[in-house]
Amino acid sequence: MRRRRYPSDTTDAEWALLEALLPPAACEVGRGRPEKHPRREIVDGLRYLVDNGIKWRAMPSDFPPWRKIYGFARRWAASGAISLIRDELRRAVRISSGKTPQATAVIVDSQSVKASETVGRDSRGFDGAKLINGRKRHLAVDTRGLVLLVMVTPADVTDREAAKELLFRLHVMHPEIATVWADSNYAGKLVAWAKDRCDITLKTVRRPPNTKGFVVLPRRWVVERSLAWIMRARRHCRDHERLPQVSETLITWASITLMTRRLTRKSARKTAGPPAVQTALPTAA
Repeated sequence: MRRRRYPSDTTDAEWALLEALLPPAACEVGRGRPEKHPRREIVDGLRYLVDNGIKWRAMPSDFPPWRKIYGFARRWAASGAISLIRDELRRAVRISSGKTPQATAVIVDSQSVKASETVGRDSRGFDGAKLINGRKRHLAVDTRGLVLLVMVTPADVTDREAAKELLFRLHVMHPEIATVWADSNYAGKLVAWAKDRCDITLKTVRRPPNTKGFVVLPRRWVVERSLAWIMRARRHCRDHERLPQVSETLITWASITLMTRRLTRKSARKTAGPPAVQTALPTAA
């Protein structure tokens, strides 16, 4: 067992929370050999990469090989375990804050970021409005800024084009959502489409007329703050991932880290252990 030495390493309380949510190992259900590396080291490696923005191949030698960490990240994402962990943690945070477990209203927005040379032409584009050659992150968060959905597209995909898929995913994954707030880029025919196809009321928050400079807008500031939280993880200052799906996974890991820290800090003030959460997740691939 490696010695915990980095700020991104999981604390005992954080690991107790995450360990219960990770899917069972394949060997535990008779489908493979025992795992060579402890899962806590795999998770710590993922958090180190996201927090410090290193290359996969620059993983420090006290972690498992980078290919192992990358493989676990891909398998957990493909099985849906990462999304379920994010959703379960979000429910726990909402309950601890006195909210209902499920959000019925969300805020959506996008962020264009430059892409590294490792990002191929097929998954990047030029955002003419922001003058950025790279990718665009589409985020849906609840009223507390907790992430429900992440979608990564080329930067030349407009918000209205991406919003149809984003809203459809929200409707399928979270049918309880009734209201979505967004900026004026999502206005127009999309409002009627969202109501007819997804039974979602799309409300646009417009900038007050004749205003200059920075203005805090109702509702929209919540998702802007969430994007700022994600950007604190240096891996996300630029998109380095060859596959958009990996980029979505690492953004989700940044959100998971924020929620585990919030839960364990709040739990430390009240009880000796982390809050109870469900553990029924799909088997690892």
